[in-house]
Amino acid sequence: MANGFRVFRRSRQVEPRVVEQFRTLPVANVSDVMARMTAGGARLRPMQAPGGTVMSGAALTVKTRPGDNLMIHKAIALAEPGDVIVVDAGGDLTNALIGELMLAQMSKRKLGGIVINGAIRDSAAIRAQNFPVFAAGVTHRGPYKDGPGEINVPVAIDGMVIAPGDLVLGDDDGLLCVPFDEVEVIHAAASAKHAAEEKQAANIEAGTHDASWVDASLRRLGCEGLD
Repeated sequence: MANGFRVFRRSRQVEPRVVEQFRTLPVANVSDVMARMTAGGARLRPMQAPGGTVMSGAALTVKTRPGDNLMIHKAIALAEPGDVIVVDAGGDLTNALIGELMLAQMSKRKLGGIVINGAIRDSAAIRAQNFPVFAAGVTHRGPYKDGPGEINVPVAIDGMVIAPGDLVLGDDDGLLCVPFDEVEVIHAAASAKHAAEEKQAANIEAGTHDASWVDASLRRLGCEGLD
């Protein structure tokens, strides 16, 4: 096989149990416990209906040349229910890589969503439904179908590396990848973070929130003019 034009199979992927566990956690909480060092880039935004389905699923990765969607079609045919197709298309917005018809195929196959570091079209149709679609932009210009590209190889989006089978999350705040080997420890930490924030919210509502840490931090940092 020629390097740059080949299809691999995944050797591992996160379990459905893990996928569902993370679906109940805000992406921001997961990001916090990953030291705020991982993100899919602020350009990639949810294109589906606001407040729609939270995306959580095992990554099926695609690397394609900008403007070409041949390997995305192949990825849709290979994907299993619940999978999230993650496409590294170089961030180019000249040509759309998916539209309404490909979305219908993914929805019919019960996939978990698609992430495209590139553009989409038929945006009104995509906004009218809840299938998770994250992309960097919109254009009416359609794609080419000539290749090359690779399926199930590690890809990177704005420094966030996604390996085949990793956990991919997305909500209204953006995208995040949790490495396969770290899902259990990160889920435990993110669950604790989420519980702490819920307690804090309850204290704010009750008027018992303690914000004394603010002045303590300012004094530690040498701020002048405090009472």
